[in-house]
Amino acid sequence: MGRLEVPRYEEWLGVKKWWITLAVLVVLVAGGLIGAGSYFYHVAIARGDKSFVTQSTKLSKKSQVYHEKYWYLHTAKQTWTIESHDHLRLVAWYIPANKSTKTVVLAHGFAGNKSLMGAWAGMYHELGYNVLVPDSRASGASQGQAVGYGWLERRDDLQWARTVVKRTATKQIVMSGISMGAAGMTMASGERQIPQIKAYVVDSPFTSANAIISYQAGQLYHLPAFPLVNVTSLITKLRAGYSFKEADAVAQIRKNRLPIMIISGTKDDFVPTRMGKQLYRNAHQPKRLWLVKGAGHTTAITQNYQRYKRHIASFLAQYVD
Repeated sequence: MGRLEVPRYEEWLGVKKWWITLAVLVVLVAGGLIGAGSYFYHVAIARGDKSFVTQSTKLSKKSQVYHEKYWYLHTAKQTWTIESHDHLRLVAWYIPANKSTKTVVLAHGFAGNKSLMGAWAGMYHELGYNVLVPDSRASGASQGQAVGYGWLERRDDLQWARTVVKRTATKQIVMSGISMGAAGMTMASGERQIPQIKAYVVDSPFTSANAIISYQAGQLYHLPAFPLVNVTSLITKLRAGYSFKEADAVAQIRKNRLPIMIISGTKDDFVPTRMGKQLYRNAHQPKRLWLVKGAGHTTAITQNYQRYKRHIASFLAQYVD
């Protein structure tokens, strides 16, 4: 019989060192990804200043949008509060119109707040609507520590609509929003609706949190989506209660049965125009897509206020008295 060969000590030690080196590399990579994911959670999800987002466009004092913003900031407002399903105190401004029984619930964009919504609030008020403009969770005067990319906000938006019905003589509601507020309203459209909600108008909505965060990772940081966005999504699920793939406006618009108008600028470099087109293709209800030539992100209203107002009034006239 041959002798049983026993691996030499040096060979065994070499294999052990290789596995130790591999384990150290895995720990370092995993730690780096968790660290990077935590950083991007702070940037994209956690409450706080989002300095990479431009909040305003320079306006001439002669422009209609400037007039609407001035009116909005100086007109009398009621401050409303509600408690969300997860026990956050949410705050909104309410501006009644003269003897009107129709109301718009108006949602602001990412890193915004209710004070920035003057152009849209003024326009709807001119069209005869009572105007309710909430601060979304984790924004402005509302409580919350995590931005929901529309997914968490969709339930808040619908709760505001129910509150309007309880507190006023409103018989017809339009749900409207810009940017993240538009995506949140699109997501809300796929939930169970109260009968007073008649239509949705969304300006510059994205298709999903996963899609827009992946896009912005490339645009702002020149980074591939995988694996950083996946890790950040996992951290968001653990800390905020939702994943990026859950926040899916495409899936929600497929379930919607109410009229919806989608507005996208052809020069939007923050939410690409293709996302508005994708949402439109997946809508099965009465729908309209308005691609505004040359407009950037949510700038269609400043490009030509009167045309913007006419387009929305024309669409809503079919569904709201």
